[in-house]
Amino acid sequence: MPEAIEVRKVPLRHVSDASGLAELITAGVVEADRVVAVVGKTEGNGGVNDYTRIIADRAFRETLMRLGTRSEAEVAEVPIVWSGGTDGVLSPHATIFATTDAEPCDEPRLTVGFAMSEPLLPEEIGRSAMITKVADAVHEAMKRAGIDDPADVHYVQTKTPLLTIQTIREAKARGETVWTEHTHESMDLSNGCTALGIAVALGEVEMPSDEAVLHDRALYSSVASCSSGVELDRAQVVVVGNASGVGGRYRIGHAVMRDALDAEGIWDAIRAAGLELPERPRSSDLDGRLVNVFLKCEASTDGMVRGRRNAMLDDSDVHWHRQIKACVGGVAASVTGDPAVFVSVSAAHQGPDGGGPVAAIVEVGPGA
Repeated sequence: MPEAIEVRKVPLRHVSDASGLAELITAGVVEADRVVAVVGKTEGNGGVNDYTRIIADRAFRETLMRLGTRSEAEVAEVPIVWSGGTDGVLSPHATIFATTDAEPCDEPRLTVGFAMSEPLLPEEIGRSAMITKVADAVHEAMKRAGIDDPADVHYVQTKTPLLTIQTIREAKARGETVWTEHTHESMDLSNGCTALGIAVALGEVEMPSDEAVLHDRALYSSVASCSSGVELDRAQVVVVGNASGVGGRYRIGHAVMRDALDAEGIWDAIRAAGLELPERPRSSDLDGRLVNVFLKCEASTDGMVRGRRNAMLDDSDVHWHRQIKACVGGVAASVTGDPAVFVSVSAAHQGPDGGGPVAAIVEVGPGA
């Protein structure tokens, strides 16, 4: 049986700041050796060369080693997923998951499982081999979380490699081809292909053809949140869901935003997590019980939102990644009343076209 989870959100006061994590550990809220995952936002450009993710990653891992007893190799296995780019009002922060001691209860409570896929070769990114390897890792993470029913999975956060000039050259040197030679496009490619792997693992879609990747947007996962970067060479998978018997004070739920303005989708996820809310809720109704929300967003491929044309996809000055992230970040912060929300861009096959999945973690109490 997996252990109960304590989950807390801490600010990043600067790009290499891990003081929030250190304060939780020294105060005894969590133990360094029991931190099982971190999901956070850094203030970089969110692109291929966003090294703020690497800086934050190093700061958090060094803190876990300094305040715990795990070796460097053991700490290196802890999934720490950083999404770069805090455009608009978004604020840098980290959500920390750690196991804790709690009385078991029959009510569903938060559980977390982690797995790493087999190494992903550059020529596999965007193709069926990647989908299969991701799906296998999702199944392994579900087992570790104690989840049997895919319906109990509400959030799957991944980090996967994207293509760089160096890895493209390596593939060509072996006589292989790659899906794209545009490194920035490979971010959308890696995220979208990973989402399809999650959808296959959870039975949301049948195994798609290679031609469907990035093209058939009717195929998507409602719980996938996929990021990519230069930090690793395999899929890092964190499955978050609910399970009976684990105990603890938290629960997670999910929904989807149908478009970039769909605040109701965020409220639906919070309700699904277990908070009772009025018909037309306000952020004050959350009463401090919302830990965080996790969203993916994407500019609609038709360049429209609710029948109105926008210019995001045509803008040569500011990439649409940054524009849609700022937009959805503002919508999410208006719901939660807190700019420290996890909003990540590049949501191909993650929620409906122009929208995206939403997961919410709330404190519901220790249970019966």
